[in-house]
Amino acid sequence: MRPWSGPALFSLGFRPFFLFGSLWAGLAMALWIAMLSGRLSLPTAFDPLTWHAHEALFGYLGAVVAGFLLTAVPNWTGRPPLAGWPLFGLLAVWLLGRLAVAVSAFLPSWAVALVDLAFLTLLAAVILREVVAGKNWRNLVVLLILGTFLAGNALFHWEAARQEGYAASGLGLRLGLAAAVMMIAVIGGRIVPAFTRNWLAKRDAPALPASFGPLDRLALLVSLAALLSWVVVPAWAGSGVALLAAGLALALRLVRWQGLQTRAEPLVWILHIGYAFVPLGMLALGTAILRPDLLTNVAAQHLWMAGGIGVMTLAVMTRATLGHSGRNLKADSWTTGLYLLVIAAVALRLLADPFPAWAAPLYGLSAVLWCAGFFGFALLYGPLLIRRRRDSR
Repeated sequence: MRPWSGPALFSLGFRPFFLFGSLWAGLAMALWIAMLSGRLSLPTAFDPLTWHAHEALFGYLGAVVAGFLLTAVPNWTGRPPLAGWPLFGLLAVWLLGRLAVAVSAFLPSWAVALVDLAFLTLLAAVILREVVAGKNWRNLVVLLILGTFLAGNALFHWEAARQEGYAASGLGLRLGLAAAVMMIAVIGGRIVPAFTRNWLAKRDAPALPASFGPLDRLALLVSLAALLSWVVVPAWAGSGVALLAAGLALALRLVRWQGLQTRAEPLVWILHIGYAFVPLGMLALGTAILRPDLLTNVAAQHLWMAGGIGVMTLAVMTRATLGHSGRNLKADSWTTGLYLLVIAAVALRLLADPFPAWAAPLYGLSAVLWCAGFFGFALLYGPLLIRRRRDSR
């Protein structure tokens, strides 16, 4: 494969998808708040809540997953990365999906689904080709999770087309969200202790993260079982108990990674906080199922949607961008500010549930902080994403 000599933006997968994904995270939130306030009406066949849920999960996360996998898989397989016109074409398909969903009132539902699903289908095909060609069988599990995420999106479109209740609370969303949570549990379970170990080892820390072992396997198996139960029978008490057990198992796994020793470096501790939202979400959702008088399902799911997905993707995007652009792996005060903005946005969103009288201003302030965090990423890291590495000139 000839080296790509065109714009640096299309030299590696993380560049276009992290940039456009972050812009979409902010823009989609701003549009949703405008829709809720009655100041904007998109020509979409989805109701505002359904559109918001779909674009946060399958729109935004789909882009970040693409950027991460298209950058990580070449490292896993030793094969050349997708670059140049093929990468531009994949980005164009993702953008067409966002447009199709936004103007879906003018299109047949099957056409909207076809355009939107094309992106994840093509991404899965690229990853499958690379894993098979590189004989990197260990990472077939990542492809399986990606396929489940794609299936969740397909079910979401089918439920939205039927217009029977909110697709935002349907099987498709649960399946897609479960796949996203499992992806963080599996891939995050590799990168969080690995990056922490590297950072601590350079400082001769007295203790390093525990290596992958039986406890980690058990935690992942319990998490998989709990998520499958929740997807199929979300209101069953057994699902609630399983989620509580999975949350405790993943929390114990996280404690063994020595996160408290990384307080001096935001680029590392944010990975631990992002991962922490996964067991917190499981504990909260299990509680909501068993004691709905204490917590709602929607609030609990936001610990995954906004916390796990939002914080962890921001952590990965900042670190990957610094590393792959030849910069020092150290977060400055501006980057730390981005982390705090998104964490605060999650906290304010959760506060809206127990204080319904303050829900509207809390939603609004949470949205403003969320937009500031992701637009801020595009502003601060955009120049790094569109320029070539320092050491490649």
